[in-house]
Amino acid sequence: MSCLALEKPLALTCGEPAGIGPEITASAWSRSKEERLPPFFLIADPAVLHGRTGDVPVQEILSPEDCLSTFGSALPVLPIKAGGVVVPGEPSTATASMVISSIEKAVGLTQAGRAGAVVTNPIQKAILTEAGFKHPGHTEFLAHLAAPQASPPRSVMMLANETLRAVPVTIHIPLAQVPSAVTGELIIETCQVVHNDLQKRFHISRPRLAVSGLNPHAGEDGHLGTEDRDIIAPAVRQLAAQGMDVTGPYPADAMFRDTARDSFDVAICMYHDQALLPVKTLGFHTSVNVTLGLPFVRTSPDHGTALDLAGTDGARPDSLMAAIRMAAEMSVQTADA
Repeated sequence: MSCLALEKPLALTCGEPAGIGPEITASAWSRSKEERLPPFFLIADPAVLHGRTGDVPVQEILSPEDCLSTFGSALPVLPIKAGGVVVPGEPSTATASMVISSIEKAVGLTQAGRAGAVVTNPIQKAILTEAGFKHPGHTEFLAHLAAPQASPPRSVMMLANETLRAVPVTIHIPLAQVPSAVTGELIIETCQVVHNDLQKRFHISRPRLAVSGLNPHAGEDGHLGTEDRDIIAPAVRQLAAQGMDVTGPYPADAMFRDTARDSFDVAICMYHDQALLPVKTLGFHTSVNVTLGLPFVRTSPDHGTALDLAGTDGARPDSLMAAIRMAAEMSVQTADA
């Protein structure tokens, strides 16, 4: 992806300012020329960056449009107030308003056509909840911002790297609750969103979706659990009857071997770790969290705030750079569609 291929800069949110967001953003900018990253700007309080960007120069900008002329010589920052003192490694509810405002501003600028996509730095969900944040996480808040006066769009989390794309049908719930949460309706809705966005955002004309089973050996025809036979398989048949290339359910233990991965474009998995384990194993530092189903492009590094690394030079920017690169590619492909 050439940095000249994107007409609008990407909007990066600040994420949890006590986490590694400032460090990895600065590192990504410092490597932007060699990695051929597109222009991006950070929405944050510039004071948060003091002493945390190394030799990276920081330049306040007045608008996203200023980013294009600034990016070659400094990390552009669109300023908002932190609301409190930031201590690396010590998150505080005092800065929660900046974290939330940064997300809101990034979405607003992207929906207004002034930014090409939203790339979110990791947040500390517990701190936001303690401060009164009403949404379970990033994805749900982004869906709300996409349609604040209406029912939010059905959003889907996809993890991706150069080797594998995987989608968990259920996300952040205890494993004991997964069997009752897996319904035919949820599987069908998830697959429809994934199918549509692989066509729209990734230019895959006929996406191939491989659906995993829930139980060992995909239930062995009901001998090791009935969900695969009674819920997952009928949903797969219904989707195939709609003309989609959807197959399964497959035993998850054999689904991700080299030759099997070549037969599908995305794996639809039944629970969080079933999807994330193979993705992170195949590309721990370069995997990206992508939200499908939104009216704008959103990506994020596939890791947390890493509070123990904040304020040090130990944080790697690889996943953030991959998220920036994927957001740019998705934006260009969407514009060309």
